[in-house]
Parts: sequence; C-alpha cells; structure tokens
Amino acid sequence: MTRYLNLFLVILLAACAEKTSENQAGITAFAETTSVEQLPYYQDATFTPVWYESEDDLPSDFHQIPAFNFQNQLGDTISDQDLKGKIFVVDFFFTTCPGICPKMTANMALVQEAFKHDDQVTLLSHSVTPEFDQVPILKEYADEHGVESGQWHLLTGAREQIYELARNQYFVEEDLGLLKDPDEFLHTENFLLIDRDRHIRGIYNGLNKTSVLQLISDIKTLKNT
Repeated sequence: MTRYLNLFLVILLAACAEKTSENQAGITAFAETTSVEQLPYYQDATFTPVWYESEDDLPSDFHQIPAFNFQNQLGDTISDQDLKGKIFVVDFFFTTCPGICPKMTANMALVQEAFKHDDQVTLLSHSVTPEFDQVPILKEYADEHGVESGQWHLLTGAREQIYELARNQYFVEEDLGLLKDPDEFLHTENFLLIDRDRHIRGIYNGLNKTSVLQLISDIKTLKNT
C-alpha cells in the first residue's frame, strides 16, 4: 500500500511541477511585453516607425487603409464603415492550411479572449483562398475554433481585393510582398494593428505568443489614447 501511495505522490508532484512550469512560462511571456504610452505610425512596407503626438499632427496624405467590402462567416457584409471608431486586428489565413494557420488562429483566439465583449476591438481574418472559403466553410471553421461572431469576422470576397489590400495597403508581407506578382500565393504569419482612423500602428508575429501578448498590450494603449 505504501509503495502505491509513494508512486501516486511522485506522479502528483511531477504533474504539479509541469503545471508550475507552464504557469511560469506564461508569467515570463507577460513580463517580456512592453507597456508604452504611445505607439508609432507606419506608412509603408518597410515598417519604419514614425512618431506623432496626435492624429492632428499627421500629414493629410499619410497612409490609411482604404474602403473595403467583404462577407463574414454569417454571410453579413462587413465594410470599413462597420469599423468606424473601432480598433481592429488583421490577419490572412485559409481554412485548409495545415501549417501556420492553426497556430495563428489559436493566438488570435487569445486576443479575442482578452477583449471579449469589448465593442471597441474587432478582429478580421481574411481568407487567401476565397474561391474555396465561402460562407458555409467559414462558418464551420468559426464553430470549430471558438470564433465569436460579432467581434471576430472571417472574411471572404473578391480575391483581387483581398490580395491588393494585403500586399499594398496592409503591407502584411512587408517589403517582400511588393515584389510579388498578383497571382502569387499570399501566405504570412503577420498580424496588423489598425487604429480607429485606419492607420497602421503595429506588426506582430502571429506564431509567437510573446509577440501576441505585446499586441494585446498595444491594443490597451490605443484604447487609452
């Protein structure tokens, strides 16, 4: 009996140690994020930061995400007008992706959880295979991955518009995207942070949890400005 009890205690202690290690990793990741009072602006694919005291100081021709119009997983139309006054996070994925997309979706879910029921923050995941990822496919994917309709929109639409926005407006592939042919497949792990006036305020590695935690911190900064 004593022998089985000792074995049980060893297993229990090992499990607790593993859990403590996981918790410590999470604490370390949070500690590595940097909380700042002001975020830079970005206006081109080099992502060179530009600093202004306020929106009023920006040049009138400073880069801004243009108008767009897509359908989400419910078949609702989502346009730039629906995001007026909102902070939004952008990424690009496809539902059949076996590689980086599941990890990106899991990390975007962390952002969703951090701002659950917060009507100031919206998440936009654009399909890069919209010809396949029609509304029913996106709805199934949303259900499988805990996507909260109303806050996190999985978007489909014209491929040309999605790729134009991705490469030439969001600069999601950074400067490498500007060298690609429009027909080349778009695949990137980057998340973009866009402010209430559709200016780019950050780029983050959507596969890296520390980077995603920094994104969450930066959203909080934008909310307070």
